[in-house]
Amino acid sequence: MSEEKKTKPKRSSQGPFSIWHGMKISGLYNLMKLRPQLSWTKAGRIALLPPMAMYNSTMAAVESLLYGRRIRETEPVAPPIFILGFWRSGTTLLHNLMDSDPQFTTTTLYQTVFPWHFLTTQAVASRLTAAFIPESRPMDNVRVGWDVAQEDEVALCVMTQLSPYLMVTFPYQFEIIRRYIDIEAISEKDRQRWCSALDTLVRKVTLRTPKQLVLKSPSHTFRIETLLKMYPGAKFVYIYRDPFDVFNSNCHLRQTMATENTLGENPNGGFEDDVIKWYNEGFTSYQKHKGLIPEGDLCEVKYEELAADPLGQMVRIYQQLSLKNMDAMQAAIEPQVEELKKYKKNKFDRDPHWVKEVYQRCRAAYDEFGYPAPTDEQIEAA
Repeated sequence: MSEEKKTKPKRSSQGPFSIWHGMKISGLYNLMKLRPQLSWTKAGRIALLPPMAMYNSTMAAVESLLYGRRIRETEPVAPPIFILGFWRSGTTLLHNLMDSDPQFTTTTLYQTVFPWHFLTTQAVASRLTAAFIPESRPMDNVRVGWDVAQEDEVALCVMTQLSPYLMVTFPYQFEIIRRYIDIEAISEKDRQRWCSALDTLVRKVTLRTPKQLVLKSPSHTFRIETLLKMYPGAKFVYIYRDPFDVFNSNCHLRQTMATENTLGENPNGGFEDDVIKWYNEGFTSYQKHKGLIPEGDLCEVKYEELAADPLGQMVRIYQQLSLKNMDAMQAAIEPQVEELKKYKKNKFDRDPHWVKEVYQRCRAAYDEFGYPAPTDEQIEAA
């Protein structure tokens, strides 16, 4: 393919804040114990870590004094709704659509970056720092802002460092990335710490906005067993997408998010093999554990159908999960339909080698989800 014909997926800065700037002193200590690579090119990002850690620890102590008892006494309005699906399968689109329904609430960007003290600081700090937040995410054109829905895995990483999102500063240490994907497989001490963090986050968000919570995290696709133990009666929506589109977008995601959050040198690609392995692990885990979800509490959605007919697919989800207030949902989403159709997706080159490789190694997912095999003509045209 000639150089001028190559596509250039969107990539931009996420601003001065990284995921690590929400940690307390103890979290910074835990991160440094893992010995991340440090580079002078990230001197500004690194220099902010100690003062931000002290600030977060101080404000966490203040929040504990002000809200500790109320947090402990707060119970979820109802078991959460969990949005599952591999990264770049359309989980954000689905999350934002469900967040449009006034009966639900979600974790926001500010709450996930600063989970230790958002009850105390969000009202003022989010206004003072709003100008530093870009208009869209660094890897695509999805709108961002301190008050926009964000996945809870960011908060869990900040609070525990027991998260595959360590990948953003350990992009090639795959054993660290995978270590915390299955909560049932880690030590009892770490599992209790992780579950306590999720429980605290759910209680705090509920205290701030007492509505049923919709949580979106691709990592939770591996944790169905744990989530059902913590929240009996929880409902799940699983979204899937053409495996090759997921593969291409994930390689771009890893490069972009590592560049924006690493403390060392920027990575230089080479994620393809690991993305395929991890995709297959996620597919296998979901197929193994989805049978644990009671009938009527799981709905599966095809991304391409949701993107083409968001309102129709949302009606189907509500019907299948027996969710209430469908009229309010329809009234909230209907005005968005035309704008959603104008959304500019990233476009990627289709390398013939990886077209064949993804199909051969992810054949089970192609067959399960009904995606056709690539034809010889499509491969040659890639």
